[in-house]
Order: sequence, then structure tokens, then C-alpha cells
Amino acid sequence: MIYVVFAVLLWVSGWMLNVRLANGPHAQSRSIQLLVPAIFGLTILLIWELIVRGLSVPLVILPPPSMIAGRFAGSLPILWQDFVQTFVKGALSGYVIGCAAAFILAIVVDRFDFLRRGLLPVGNFMAALPIVGTAPILVMWFGFDWQSKAAVVVVMVFFPVLVNTVAGLRDTSDMQRDLMRTYGASYSQTLMKLRLPAAMPFIFNGLKIATTLALVGAIVAEFFGSPTRGMGFRISTSVGQLALDMVWAEIVVAALAGSFFYGAIALFERGVTFWHPSQRK
Repeated sequence: MIYVVFAVLLWVSGWMLNVRLANGPHAQSRSIQLLVPAIFGLTILLIWELIVRGLSVPLVILPPPSMIAGRFAGSLPILWQDFVQTFVKGALSGYVIGCAAAFILAIVVDRFDFLRRGLLPVGNFMAALPIVGTAPILVMWFGFDWQSKAAVVVVMVFFPVLVNTVAGLRDTSDMQRDLMRTYGASYSQTLMKLRLPAAMPFIFNGLKIATTLALVGAIVAEFFGSPTRGMGFRISTSVGQLALDMVWAEIVVAALAGSFFYGAIALFERGVTFWHPSQRK
């Protein structure tokens, strides 16, 4: 019971500290903006540790963060091998292929209106297909190694990027396009100097959505067949062995990889779309 009391006191203390920092005179500083979520996350981890140990929660239900951290530190070679197999080979390669193909097709669709009317509804239908239905088929087609995981990722990221890119290319106003025609600009000149720059916020929105879909798709695809490595393989086998600390260690790796991946795309977006109101301070 004393652990629960400590957990409540810790939550109240963390809450009050964050409120003071968030409403203080330096609330808009970079250090405070980083410190507030750090304190919040650390508070949750400490409360998690106290409640699990205080209530004697079985390890097969929820291991404490200290056990997960110990397993993480003791399994770095395995976790790195799984990271390379799932993220670098499967998710990243499928992400690059799928996004590049979607971008090229979006330009073709924008050039020919009948494709936009006929292809985009089919794309919306394909995007709605459940991954648990398509992943086993693609695994059977492309084998059990990373190629099949990349194929699943391509299917998952292709249509969100396609739809966002087509929407961005059509975002310019009639007056802007008329002005380019007045200057005698060709289609390619209008595309490069007006429409693509205006579409960049939409394109990056699709790319950021695809970062999450890519990692989730690669992990889920490994549940339907993979070599003896990979995040999805490790999670499924560890659950069968009731090694929940290893499952959570893989979840931590996936969360870190997904966060850094999303952050890298967002940082690249800031450099490309510095002119957009959303990037201005």
C-alpha cells in the first residue's frame, strides 16, 4: 500500500512541477519545452515501477521498467540484429520504394485527369484493405526474408503518399496557374516552379504518416513468416515463451526507431518548407 501512496504523491509532485514550468516566465524557451515532456515521461515510468512492485503484479502481465531496462541492456546484440532486419531492410527499403513510386505516379495522375478520376477511388479501396489479410499473401509471393516485408510496406505507404501528393499538386489557385500561363510557362516549368513547391506541405504530411505505417507493416508482416530474427519474430516467439520483458524491450526499440524516423522527416520538412506559415516562429 505504501508504494501506491508514493505513486500518488509522485504524480501530484510531477504535475505541480510541470504546471509551474509550463506557465512560468521561461515557458517558451527550448529547455523548458524539452524538460516538461521529460519530467512527464519520467514520472510515468516511476509510477509504473511503484505500482507494479507495490501491487505485486505478475511479470507475465506487466514487468516493471527496471526489468525491461535490464533486459534491454543485456540483449543489445539481439535487439540490434532485429532492428537491422525489420527497420533497415524491411521498413526503410519498402518506405523508399513505395514513396518514390507514389510520387512519380502522382505526377502522372495530375497530368492526365482521367487517371485521377479512375485511379484514386481504387487507391482508397486498396488503402482500406486490412494488413492481416494482405501480409500473408505477400509473404507467400516474395518469400520469408525481408523482401516480403518490404512489399507489405510498399502497399501500406503507397496510397497515403499518392493521395496527399495529388491533393497538394491541385492546391494552387486558378489565378496562380493563369499567371504562369501568362508568362508563357510550360507544364514542366509550372510544375517545378509553382505546383511542386506549393505541394510540399501535403507531400511531407503523407511522408510523415507513412513513417508509422512502414514500421507497423514490417513488424506485423513478420508474424506471418520470417527468418529467426526481426522485431515481429522476436515479439511473437517471446510471447509464446512468456518472456514479456523481451517483448517490451522490442517495443522500446520500435518506439525509438519510429520516433527518430518521424523526427528525421519532420526536420527535413522544416528545411524544405521554411517558407510555409506552419514553420515560421
